[in-house]
Amino acid sequence: MFDPTTLTGFHTWLSLIAILAGFFVVPALLKGHTKPGWTGTFLSTAFATSATGFALPASGILPSHIFGVVSILLLVPAGYGLYARMLEGPWRRIYAICVVIAHYLLCFVGVFQAFLKAPALHALAPTQSEPPFAIAQGALFVAFAVLTYLAARRFPAGPQAA
Repeated sequence: MFDPTTLTGFHTWLSLIAILAGFFVVPALLKGHTKPGWTGTFLSTAFATSATGFALPASGILPSHIFGVVSILLLVPAGYGLYARMLEGPWRRIYAICVVIAHYLLCFVGVFQAFLKAPALHALAPTQSEPPFAIAQGALFVAFAVLTYLAARRFPAGPQAA
């Protein structure tokens, strides 16, 4: 599938692991707690996939580079809030918001890559300007906007870990 011995393959595996871990971390936030193992996996692989993205061959600054910078700018305060500030005070809400948005960015790129590389999806939207692509990304955005709102509201009220 993806050769993990190449930089692109390693980057892809990191991305897939981060996305998977996020599907465990975000629902825990909605219940007001963390999942320490999944959280560490999410934060480390999400950061690593953003960092390795800058080493991939490119002919200039691409939208993926902007996403990488934004992702790192979200993951740093999330990690700081969790590990240095122990989710005290406003750091609970900052952590929750940053984690959900960072997960959204990973999923956004995942949908983009799926439409680029999966033949059935590519046939539906070969230039990513067709309605199926817009609908998929729009639905993803709405879902994560709701998740971000709910995490920001529910996580500060819950216990630190469960």
